[in-house]
This record gives sequence, structure tokens and C-alpha cells, in this order.
Amino acid sequence: MAGMLDGKIALVTGSASGIGRATAIAFAREGAQVITCDIDQAGGEQTLAKIETERGKAEFFRVDVTQASQVEELIAKTRGRLDCAFNNAGVEGEVAYTADQSERAFERVITVNVKGVWLCMKYEIKQMVKQGRGAIVNTASAAGLIGFPALPIYVASKHAVLGLTKTAALEYARAGIRVNAICPGPIETPMMERIGSAEGQATRADFEAFVPMRRYGTPEEMAQAVTWLCSDAASFTTGTALSADGGVVAQ
Repeated sequence: MAGMLDGKIALVTGSASGIGRATAIAFAREGAQVITCDIDQAGGEQTLAKIETERGKAEFFRVDVTQASQVEELIAKTRGRLDCAFNNAGVEGEVAYTADQSERAFERVITVNVKGVWLCMKYEIKQMVKQGRGAIVNTASAAGLIGFPALPIYVASKHAVLGLTKTAALEYARAGIRVNAICPGPIETPMMERIGSAEGQATRADFEAFVPMRRYGTPEEMAQAVTWLCSDAASFTTGTALSADGGVVAQ
């Protein structure tokens, strides 16, 4: 049976762990040739090894998504074709209230989470316009739809990702390019482990109690949602912020 992405060329940023790793693996299982990247060389190579163990097709490149030249070079490695892209690279920054955040934290989170997504979209779209089609999915967050105390800059960055997503979806709909975002709630990732263990802040138990389904989601559950958004099964879906959060934003 053919996979949902059979024969497609797919890109995943932030592939070294968590949702990025799970999605790169899912893309390969669904028949895509996957180009993966991360600033974390060791983690990225581990993801690549997992894909190759399952006889999937993938390549890994160490890329800093905040650097335009590196992103442009990455897209060039697709060799003139890019069917779908998952812009997932991101950081949480400091876990502290607004008045206690540092300027350094602000600059890092906005640069990675907003500039990084914009740069990836910029060069992905240029390639997709040439070929007349393509699908992009950006990682936003439930925090892109509602507020979360002690994560003000992260929340602001994910609201910005949704703004970029919706605007690009409108700009390039007639060019055959779909642009959507996924909005995860608390997920079993290294990022959530760091947030849930921050001193004096919400614990894992607090987050689980906040989720109507009373549990964390898994990276694999997010990967399935991303795969669907990138596939032809979602051919009439663009400009959407897909909540995959166990019911958090429905409250």
C-alpha cells in the first residue's frame, strides 16, 4: 500500500528530538524522501540513523535556521523540488514572569521561533512557486492561541508564527501552496520536561491537570497530524491552526 507521502520530497527542521524527530520518521514511513536538519548534530544524526534502520530515505544537515545563507543553502539541497516542509525548530526560552525576563531571552526566542520560521518559509515558498505546488506546516502551540503564565516571550513568538502562517496561506493560495500550523499542547518532549521542572513554576502534574484528557500528548501523535496536513488528503486545508492539545484551548 502506498504511503500518504509516497514519492514526495519533505523537509523537517528541528529534527534532533521530540516532534521533529517523530515527524521525520513518520514522513519516511509514509514514503517520503526526507531532508532533516537541526543545530544539534548528534541528535540529528540519531534521527537519521533511526530512519535508515527502517530502510527509509533521508539526509541530515546541520543548519542554524536563524541564518539566511544556511537556510537558502539547505533549500538548494532539495535539488529543485520540495513537496512539503515542516518548520519545527524552536526554543522555549526562560520560564519566568514578564517583568523577570531578560532582553537576551527575548532576542533568542524571537530570533529562533519567528525569524527562523520566516526564513524557512521565505526560501521554501520561492522553490514551491517555481514548481506550482507545495505544503508547509509550521509548529505553533496552544500558546499561540491563548496565554500561559511564565512563558510570555514564547507565547508571543507562537502567536507570531500563526500570523505568518495565515498571511502566507492567503498570499500563495492561488500559487498552489498550502500553509498551515499545528498547535500542540503539553507533549512528551525535552522542551516540556524543562518547562515542567522549572523551579517555582507549574509542574508536570499541574500541566496534566490542565489538559482535559489528563495526560501529555506524544510526539508520534503530533507527527500524524503534521503528516496529514502535508498530504493530499488535506488538499483543501490552508491557513488553519490545528489544535492537537487534548482539549486545552476548548476550555
